[in-house]
Amino acid sequence: MTTSLITGATSGIGAAFARRLAAAGHRLVLVARDEERLRRTAAELGARYNTAAEVLPADLAEDDGIAAVEARLRDPGARVQVLVNNAGFGHRGRFLETSVTDESRMLKVHCEAVLRLTSAAVPAMRERRHGFVINVASTAAFMPRGTYGASKAWVVSFTEGIARELDGSGVRFLALCPGLVRTEFHERAGMDPGKAPSWAWLNPNKVVATALRDLSRGRTVSIPDPRYKLAVALARHTPPALFAAASQRTTRRYDPKL
Repeated sequence: MTTSLITGATSGIGAAFARRLAAAGHRLVLVARDEERLRRTAAELGARYNTAAEVLPADLAEDDGIAAVEARLRDPGARVQVLVNNAGFGHRGRFLETSVTDESRMLKVHCEAVLRLTSAAVPAMRERRHGFVINVASTAAFMPRGTYGASKAWVVSFTEGIARELDGSGVRFLALCPGLVRTEFHERAGMDPGKAPSWAWLNPNKVVATALRDLSRGRTVSIPDPRYKLAVALARHTPPALFAAASQRTTRRYDPKL
């Protein structure tokens, strides 16, 4: 039976991955900070899909939390064939309005945890010549704005780089870059989702379905919606100053404090 480990597994895209992989018969290792919520999620998935769902409480903004997940990934007795690095969060406010401590915690979760967990999982996958790593980034990776966009750009670059280095190894890598997704992410960041137009929102289940389809097709970057594919293409080909001005106007409609 395939074992899949998912970080940030109790809500949003992480929970959608958990449901989809459980439905496919995978054994799950669910990682998140809230142990009580993890146990509820594991019980629900186990009952609904008749699969084993292990819980691993860990705060990936802390060294001890990352180390606990690293140890689980390296455990030779319970091999993980699929790793989904999904944990993440955002901040409201401009760069100088956010503390360096909070920005550093974001980098810890978005970059260091992804690096360390991927490094822990991949050697055994390569030895078996089979495995999958999905790193959840964002379209913000192509539309830079502060630490969040920069950290997600790192995730995309890191994923593309290791995919090239390990081409032919049997291990596949995917950077998933969704736009706005209906999850708890925005409320936790203190943003008002009601300010964004309804057409901009993506369904997490559809995002996951597209990601897994792109992974099966051998793609390394997945942008799961034609509208966001167009937005990324425009970002890549529009003069930076012009695109930044347009992006700032759009962002202020979403959050007037920015």
